[in-house]
Amino acid sequence: MQRFSLLINGELREPVSGAWFSTDNPYTSQVWAEVARADAADVDLAVSAAHQAFTSGPWSEFTASQRGMLLHRVGDLIARDARKLAEMEVRDNGKLISEMAGQLNYVPQWFYYFGGLADKIQGAVIPIDKKGYFNFTRHEPLGVVGIITPWNSPLLLLAWKLAPALAAGCTVVIKPSEFTSTSTIEFARLFAEAGFPPGVVNVVTGFGNEAGQALVEHPLVRKISFTGSDQTGRRIGAQAAQHLKHVSLELGGKSPNIVFADANIEDAVNGVVSGIFAATGQTCIAGSRLLVQASIHDEFVEKLLALAATARLGDPMDAGTQVGPVTTVPQYEKILSYIDIAKSEGAKLLMGGKPASGGACGTGRFVEPTIFGDVFNHMRIAQEEVFGPVLAVIRFADVDEAVAIANDSRYGLGAGVWTRDIGRALRMSERIQAGTVWVNTYRAVSFMSPFGGYKDSGLGRENGADAIYEYLQTKSVWINSGAPTGNPFVMR
Repeated sequence: MQRFSLLINGELREPVSGAWFSTDNPYTSQVWAEVARADAADVDLAVSAAHQAFTSGPWSEFTASQRGMLLHRVGDLIARDARKLAEMEVRDNGKLISEMAGQLNYVPQWFYYFGGLADKIQGAVIPIDKKGYFNFTRHEPLGVVGIITPWNSPLLLLAWKLAPALAAGCTVVIKPSEFTSTSTIEFARLFAEAGFPPGVVNVVTGFGNEAGQALVEHPLVRKISFTGSDQTGRRIGAQAAQHLKHVSLELGGKSPNIVFADANIEDAVNGVVSGIFAATGQTCIAGSRLLVQASIHDEFVEKLLALAATARLGDPMDAGTQVGPVTTVPQYEKILSYIDIAKSEGAKLLMGGKPASGGACGTGRFVEPTIFGDVFNHMRIAQEEVFGPVLAVIRFADVDEAVAIANDSRYGLGAGVWTRDIGRALRMSERIQAGTVWVNTYRAVSFMSPFGGYKDSGLGRENGADAIYEYLQTKSVWINSGAPTGNPFVMR
């Protein structure tokens, strides 16, 4: 049994309360580690360390170029340990080693990119309209940032937040999901090895209503960056507003994957399967609503069912496995409940629809890849995020109906469009209300391209040059270079 302590001010520490909680392997259902259960006292220690590092430690004296060099250095260390970190994530969240290894091999690029960007953030000289004044702007770090990450891709989604926050000059306290905390502790230890001063990167593990809430409400935390459900995001946003904190919220989705009659059918079928069954559907950008033009509906669904039926379930550490277990017990139960809801609403079960067990599934929490037909967009299966391998198939007649169905959702995170008509592709990209639109592909992301949601899918942007400004504030500086003082009771 392994134990994972808190990381505060550069040191591994046991929780003040002495409390621990267990974490299990979703494939074996066996507990394999104990994790420190932080509470408000631990959070206060971590935030205080981060605040001191920001205000008076060596970090506060570093130039942007020095910060960038450290980010490059930690990127090299992540690349060195990528396989070990990926295997730890598989053990903790049950996702495929092929996907986790790919993510961890890619994660260093975030630190290289933002390391290079750190000293490229420039203010501006304003050609001010008042004679005798010199006015310029500068961008300064917000301060201590609380980062709250989910269980589905812990380190990739942490990198999306951590790299720009550090490049901006902030210090951080990370609260990972209680279901997948272990890899974050190991990951964070690399920052000391890279030369980051104590207190710049801290980790408190525990539960949302204990450690998470204490982090959101701590008076020294200036920003919360959260990825997770929209219900939790709303609570965090409301709590943060009480203290006028900055927030970034990357929340849920019910993304439409839209296939037109002129699409390359084979490519589109592959894209649809990737969009919903990869990662066991446990991704905020899952293409969980499939919109198929009526004239090709039957042919397309037949090909889709044939490909989906070949998906190999089993040990996520096996490179040949294509669909792994569900990460958490509550999520497993939620997915099965939504399958029952879809049946009760009148959707037609075309494939799957029950737990998978035996054989390569072992004792893991598996749900069969599931496809429902005869779905109407008002059904709960088409409106609510399932976060599992469950696809709802909806017919549409023409472009206008496809747009209406796609936008008839409180979410707006992503969307896919499959067509050979470039004009239609561009028009659809304009009309769909989503932060990302993929054309003839799906689920592509990059450290260079901004990512975020419309509507209930969130606030702010991650990745790309836009992301660093989420952790900066702008200061305007006025210098009197010869203007008369004038009447002191009148605004200049």
